[in-house]
Amino acid sequence: MSYEETLKYIHSVKWQGSKPGLSRTRHLLESLGNPEKHLKFVHIAGTNGKGSTAACIASILRTAGYKTGLYTSPYIIRFNERMQIDGVQISDEELEALTDEIRPYADAMTEDPPTEFELITALGMQFFYKNKCDIVVLEVGMGGELDSTNVIDTPEVAVITAIGMDHVAELGPTIQDIARAKAGIIKEGGDVVVYGANSPEVDEVFEETCRAKNARLFKADFSRISNASFDLEASRFDFAPYGRITLPLIGSYQPNNAAVAIMAAERLREKGYKITDADIVEGLRQVSWPGRFEILRRDPVFILDGAHNKHGILATAQSLKTVFPGRKFVFLVGVMRDKDVDDMMEVIAPLAERFITVRPDNPRAMQAEDLRDRVKKYGKPAEACASIPEGVARAVAYAGKDGLVCALGSLYFSGDVRTAVGMLKA
Repeated sequence: MSYEETLKYIHSVKWQGSKPGLSRTRHLLESLGNPEKHLKFVHIAGTNGKGSTAACIASILRTAGYKTGLYTSPYIIRFNERMQIDGVQISDEELEALTDEIRPYADAMTEDPPTEFELITALGMQFFYKNKCDIVVLEVGMGGELDSTNVIDTPEVAVITAIGMDHVAELGPTIQDIARAKAGIIKEGGDVVVYGANSPEVDEVFEETCRAKNARLFKADFSRISNASFDLEASRFDFAPYGRITLPLIGSYQPNNAAVAIMAAERLREKGYKITDADIVEGLRQVSWPGRFEILRRDPVFILDGAHNKHGILATAQSLKTVFPGRKFVFLVGVMRDKDVDDMMEVIAPLAERFITVRPDNPRAMQAEDLRDRVKKYGKPAEACASIPEGVARAVAYAGKDGLVCALGSLYFSGDVRTAVGMLKA
């Protein structure tokens, strides 16, 4: 199959939908000889911060000399971003070859076919195995317990980032239910690093699960962070005992994500991984993770952020206020139909000069006109645009040379926003 045919097959309608359970993934991987049994993992779940934390851990491991796989979702520009080794995305040719290899086994599962994500997970496992990765940083797609990535045995470290109310229909309805779903990645005798500022209800879920699984629980210690500063280039902060950390990820929440990553690296070091203090500092300095409080241009400043739930929007809003105190923004917003628009707007409307609404290129996306109508009740000017490029151009025009634009609401429109910004005249 060509690259285009390969993607068409992977995205085929016959794989669509979300079906709980691990049986299909296990069956597919068994057909391939269980490549996941020959790999070591850092397994990452959580509501917000999974991608940034995964990128930080992978960069530290790569700096320490380990051949490091990274499995994430969704992608921003190209599908190949979802599986990388040492920062290099899977090539078109290798994706084509692996899909050709897996296709007969997937096609044979006629009674209970795999979902798209399950198919991609099997592809990723085979990719990392065939390339003999020393370790794979494996990001959960959604939830944890029934996510297809959870077919692995006890990982080297399980990491659970910040917990918030998202995917409530699938994981909810309470914050404890969501935490239990994420805690599903905790396995017998494992080490677990969790975000250090969750609610007592969430902490109790993790503590109970670790007791039941005889796992060691470590809460990220944010008191080790001090002297944080933020600009359009990086987040900088002191982290005991490593000294000054420069992290080229902007946002007031990023030092906390880095703290979780550092503590995961410390657990790996306890297990015998040769990770020096210098590897941690240098690994964080080199990390790259697009689409999270990313500056796409300067005149006006155009920020792309993947925040898409209230917890994430709160973090983004705090970052906007920290980096641009007292300023107002033109918000370019696109969301999925299942998102609570009111939760988002209550947070960002006070920071808004006006709103431009667009429809992300996704079947689950809310129409731009419907989103505009929902936004208008917050008392700020709002208009819908027929396309993302039109929305980007309109937002930049309204902001003017000295203004501020922030695009948020969904990772699914990040690639199109980036492309549209790149096509604007300087």
